[in-house]
Amino acid sequence: MTLFKWSKLIGVICTLGIVLYSWIGLSQSPQPSVRLTTNPPINQVQPLEAEATTVLGSGHYNPPVQLMLQAVDAQGQSLKDAKIHLQLFTPPKNPWFTTDFPIVEGTKLLDIEGNAPTGQLQVQQTLPIRGTYQLQIAVTPLVANAFEPIQQTLTLTLPENSLKFRYFGILVVILLAVGLLGGWVIGGRQPIQPGEIAPQRVRLLLSGLIVVAIAALLWVNISAELAESHHTMSMPGMGEEVPPSSKPAKLQSQELYMQLSGDENATVGQSAKLQVSVSDPKTSQPVTDVVLKVTTTQLENNWLAFAYEGTPDSNGKLAWEQEFFDGAPHSIVVEVAPQANAIRQFQPFQVAENIPVEGVAPPMSVRLISLTYFTGIVIIGLLLGLWLRHRQTPRTRLTWNRSVS
Repeated sequence: MTLFKWSKLIGVICTLGIVLYSWIGLSQSPQPSVRLTTNPPINQVQPLEAEATTVLGSGHYNPPVQLMLQAVDAQGQSLKDAKIHLQLFTPPKNPWFTTDFPIVEGTKLLDIEGNAPTGQLQVQQTLPIRGTYQLQIAVTPLVANAFEPIQQTLTLTLPENSLKFRYFGILVVILLAVGLLGGWVIGGRQPIQPGEIAPQRVRLLLSGLIVVAIAALLWVNISAELAESHHTMSMPGMGEEVPPSSKPAKLQSQELYMQLSGDENATVGQSAKLQVSVSDPKTSQPVTDVVLKVTTTQLENNWLAFAYEGTPDSNGKLAWEQEFFDGAPHSIVVEVAPQANAIRQFQPFQVAENIPVEGVAPPMSVRLISLTYFTGIVIIGLLLGLWLRHRQTPRTRLTWNRSVS
């Protein structure tokens, strides 16, 4: 009886071991996934904030980064006839180390869903700030139950421009030197004339520091107000008008009707909803055997912010949301062209619309934090100068006493 119990126990243990081994093997087996590649490689990309400056960047705006998403099955083969939904989020807010575009931190930069007959979705997107972007991707089959849907989150880290660290280090050295010199002067023994509360050099130094602090505060606030005023004047009906588009927002051409619709204005840091639809004007039926090319261009400096090429859905529509991170007018252009194997062939044509974008000034807290950092560096230099001066003073006195004796 005892031998039978032991045999039964060993059998149960073996069965559990086999089940556990199978479960571990199944969990470690390849799963359907989405692969992300960029062109150029992400470590060669600079944020928009530093691209067009002659000091920190190349002096011109670079093309947007090409993001290529490829949905593959467990064997690494491309999934056919898929629909890919992409949501791109900017790096999260960090009030202590803000970027040049603090309004767009922690916001949704792009939201687009497109058909992917070969399992691939490509977009071109300008990345405005440094940090880690998050891509939330959902892949579903166009044909029901063709494959299991995929939900995946990927990250993309955009490095900071290395020249910024160099110039920041130079600025820190200069501010430390100013504070060090001030502390050295204040810490020295200086005679006080009758009726004075402090030596003349100390009073001149403190007066200079006060003037510099006031000038810095005025510069921070005036520059912000000028920027906000400039963006306000760019709004329709309030001064400078948005240039009219050279192409209509809806057009019927060659037995096709295409219309671009959505938000007529936008605000920095908020998503704008846009949509293009293609139909047959005779039957009012949606047209799907076409290719749509979407481009978003900033008109003030003529740089490309976003581009996408794909096909409309079963309703003949392509809808997307995009965020405008520069407070200047943008042009949305959509071109329609026939697919290579489509029965309906025609000459490509375009619709377009210019959208005013309202700029948003950085919060006062962000500006004051930056000013506090610079002031703190000067104070550290000041304290260091006082410490060095007081440390040298006893030695000077001791040397003078020895020489006298």
